[in-house]
Amino acid sequence: MKSLHFLFLSLIAFFALTSCEEIQQKNVSPTEILADSTFDNHSYSNVQQIRTKHLHLDIDVNFDNKTIYGVARHEMVNNGTDTAIFDIKGLKIQKITIGKTKEKETSFMIGQWDKDSILGQPLLVKVDRTTKYVNIYYQTTDATEAIDWLSPELTAGKEFPYMYTQGEAILTRSWIPLQDSPANRITYSAKVKVPTDLMAVMSAENPTKKNDEGIYEFQMRQPIPCYLIAMAVGNLTYRKLGPSCGVYSEPQLIYQCVNEFGDLPKMIRAAEKLYGKYQWEQYDLIVLPYSFPFGGMENPRLTFVNPTLLAGDRSLVSVVAHELAHSWSGNLVTNSSWDDFWLNEGFTVYFENRIMESLYGKEISDMLALIEFQELQDEIKAIEAGDFPDDTKLKLSLAGRNPDDGMTDIAYTKGAFFLKTLEQEAGREKFDAFLNSYFKKYAFKTINTETFIAYLNSKLLEPNDLEFNTDEWIYEKGLPENCLKIVSPRFEQIKLLADRFAAGEDIFKKEIKWIKVKGRKKKKKQINQLTRDKYIAQEWQMFIRRLPKKIDPALMRNLDKHLNFKNWGNAEIMNEWYILGINSGYEDIRPNMEKFLLKVGRRKYIAPIYQELAKTPENLKWARGVFEKAKNNYHFISRNTVQELLYKKK
Repeated sequence: MKSLHFLFLSLIAFFALTSCEEIQQKNVSPTEILADSTFDNHSYSNVQQIRTKHLHLDIDVNFDNKTIYGVARHEMVNNGTDTAIFDIKGLKIQKITIGKTKEKETSFMIGQWDKDSILGQPLLVKVDRTTKYVNIYYQTTDATEAIDWLSPELTAGKEFPYMYTQGEAILTRSWIPLQDSPANRITYSAKVKVPTDLMAVMSAENPTKKNDEGIYEFQMRQPIPCYLIAMAVGNLTYRKLGPSCGVYSEPQLIYQCVNEFGDLPKMIRAAEKLYGKYQWEQYDLIVLPYSFPFGGMENPRLTFVNPTLLAGDRSLVSVVAHELAHSWSGNLVTNSSWDDFWLNEGFTVYFENRIMESLYGKEISDMLALIEFQELQDEIKAIEAGDFPDDTKLKLSLAGRNPDDGMTDIAYTKGAFFLKTLEQEAGREKFDAFLNSYFKKYAFKTINTETFIAYLNSKLLEPNDLEFNTDEWIYEKGLPENCLKIVSPRFEQIKLLADRFAAGEDIFKKEIKWIKVKGRKKKKKQINQLTRDKYIAQEWQMFIRRLPKKIDPALMRNLDKHLNFKNWGNAEIMNEWYILGINSGYEDIRPNMEKFLLKVGRRKYIAPIYQELAKTPENLKWARGVFEKAKNNYHFISRNTVQELLYKKK
């Protein structure tokens, strides 16, 4: 990333060439203006001097040239400054005006473009010290990273195009000019024009049917951080799942969606029983195309999810529980900077686990937590061996780096086990009372780690005379000794089964028994054989993980014969199986794995597969060939990650 110091010098030179008179009128230099705005390492915005209170978007979504044209109208709280600074990345700014009803064009300056910049560019706008309204006329470009434009063949219906946005962490600035810091929460509204055969939806109040004009209006009345502003446009249909929840998808998927997410009303009731009333009125899901880079994104009122969740047996619905939990942790109470990301995700994983326990029992929730804990242990080893070993701390220092670097299992699972360990120490009743008060105290606010620690001490630890190693958990690397230990008897059984299989036992051998049937003279023949439905998906996932890292391909072939791991509808299973197959030289998986990589764009699945393939020259060559065919099917986030894995600079 280009240093801020160098950027400041570039801005001074730019001002000198284009706006000398304006500089003379200012009481401070551009360098000082930008320096004052750097309270957030990942935003240029000066929200402490002037901040957006409400944003109204008036935009036209043009599929012909894959461009959004529009106006971002900022209603601002001005503390007496004459410069407003916004974040942009890859946008074309046409003009800027100030005023609400009588707009007056004003001068502006854009920082020098840096192709390697993570932050994008600062947009400095001249305002009066009393200015309340700033209107930015703009359009997106090919450099807009947040938007995924999909041709019809990449959709379920194969007939209509599709687009969606993904803003977290700092990509919203690439499709809307705004102050892109989570420290500033805003309300927003929008008027969106789209082709008449498509429907637009946003993280706001939404339509449930198409209209003839192709014009949709939206309101988000609760203040949210900018990374949660999201939009999708496609051939969509809607079905209610409960009194205040439902699901959008393409028509071809809607019945699968209704079946898969049928427990959503129960999840909402369980969440409210735990930590208070849902405060966003409506909770809907939208199932996006396979290119979506994440399992889910917690955009308020409308969670975006990946169709890989449509496993057919509800085995992956914990992702929905996770995104629902974000309605409290993350959306309601938000990290004030990306260094505090664990405040969003650690609380959410903890809350997700409690929802799953409430609906499906502690045995299931413990298995889910143990799978995540295994992944955490692997992540810690990888980070410790990498360039930034301090990243195993909960509180991060990401200055000069992409905030996506902090989106690891440390924030998610270490954060959750910190809370689980706290719960064990304080007792569930007291801990739940504490969390309820926490969500109430900081509702619709942003906080940092230090604020949380102070609240934890004053409301839970000190009143209950508890000593806890909070600082060790948050500011030190790795896992503390007092980390909660979870044991799953069902996992212990499936591990034994994997050990027996790896040792050569035929676990699929048929067992024939003759049993007496009441009232009959003859016995009944009963044939028992191990089948896939004997265990749930998470148990089979643990079975695969327990097998040796390199196993005889003949044994893998036998497992596929009986269990069909290589072509299971559960993407978690397929992902684990493909990685084991790569390590073991089991080339039978290649056709299925290639099909998977061409179809699925979810980074959690494809990145580990490509990473494993990159370890040998032969597999790397094959992986690059697949990637060249698949890359246009991936969102920028996934495409960029895989590009770095396959084409590392030596």
